Amino acid sequence: MLYFGGLLGLMGLTTLVFRDADVAGLPAAAAGVGLLVVGAAVAGLGLLLRVRRRRRVARGEPVPIGDFFERARALPRLLRAARQEGYAGLPKSRMALWVLALVYLVSPIDILPELLPIIGVADDAGVAVWLLTSVSTATGLYLRHERDRSELPPV
Repeated sequence: MLYFGGLLGLMGLTTLVFRDADVAGLPAAAAGVGLLVVGAAVAGLGLLLRVRRRRRVARGEPVPIGDFFERARALPRLLRAARQEGYAGLPKSRMALWVLALVYLVSPIDILPELLPIIGVADDAGVAVWLLTSVSTATGLYLRHERDRSELPPV
């Protein structure tokens, strides 16, 4: 997020410096300032999230592990463990939210219809990003749980 905010800020700055004509019906100065403000907000949020993550790691909270493919292969094991073994790292409410997000993404009924140019797709993209991030984090934590459990000496 930090880099994305910087990119938005850079786009705003270049719009202010080099653009004379309107941008999507807005004066170039308004578009440039808007991009600078949004970029600064996104970069600030990214910095805040980075600091929060470092504090969690310092407190000893588990950090997700594994790359994309390891996490994808761990998803069926995670779901099985949550359903059969009662794995506490994945509450049933989160699985219900995942199902609701999938239903929202595939259903033709939408809060913001796709007929609206940018906003109509943005809500679906936001739900998809949340779903992928949530599933990735949960499977990374499950991989950490499996690794920690396998390193324990047998009783």
